[in-house]
Amino acid sequence: MDLFTKFGPDFPKQYLTQNKINFSNSESKKNTTKFNIVITGSDRVLKLENECDPINYSGISADGHLVSPIYHEITNDVFRKIKDDSNFLFVDPQGFLRRKDLQNNIFLEKTDLDLSNVDAIKVNPEESQNIVDGTHDEMMVALQKKGAKYVLLTNKENVSLLVKDKVYSIVLPNKQIHDTTGIGDIFCTAFLCTMLKEKDFLWALCFAGGAAQAALDSKNLGLQKIPSRGTIQTNASYFYNLVKFRDL
Repeated sequence: MDLFTKFGPDFPKQYLTQNKINFSNSESKKNTTKFNIVITGSDRVLKLENECDPINYSGISADGHLVSPIYHEITNDVFRKIKDDSNFLFVDPQGFLRRKDLQNNIFLEKTDLDLSNVDAIKVNPEESQNIVDGTHDEMMVALQKKGAKYVLLTNKENVSLLVKDKVYSIVLPNKQIHDTTGIGDIFCTAFLCTMLKEKDFLWALCFAGGAAQAALDSKNLGLQKIPSRGTIQTNASYFYNLVKFRDL
């Protein structure tokens, strides 16, 4: 795995090297982008505490790319370069939509996001409302029309996937939630890797849901919540038997 990011001297880069993650031109003299996060149930309030440098992308031959900015680190030019370079591109657009007020509180702003050459996108209702308009179904269709082949809408425990004219849905068990930070990253990574390996969007949906559920069940914080493959597969098999679908 090759990671294009920016982090400062405050980041434990040994975690990357220990897990054989390649990172080039990623270190900055500025501290890593950091938020103060207040969690209430499955909702979060973010306040920007530090902003690192933008990411440099030099190009790479890879089966797939996951673009998941958190705050302004991916410029439009870099995004275009990645799209031109990618065989399968998954986008989590939250960092493209985030802005800060005078007190550094984070909010989302309506953004004209170019989704041409994007294969898959994952949004929640608030994020999708800041890219397109309409009901949940209408927004998924609008995102599809903007270019995304696979549109994932996560609404708390409800997860929907639009492919062509059908919506496939799973429901994560409604359990006590401790920390949702990083769950979206785990979900997106699981979906992308499964699509690249299996070429099966339905199994990818269930595997991503299984990964998210396993991470939530762990009740761990930070990187410690990344689940084992066995636990993910058990959850994915459970979800696979419960998938609902409907025509749109």
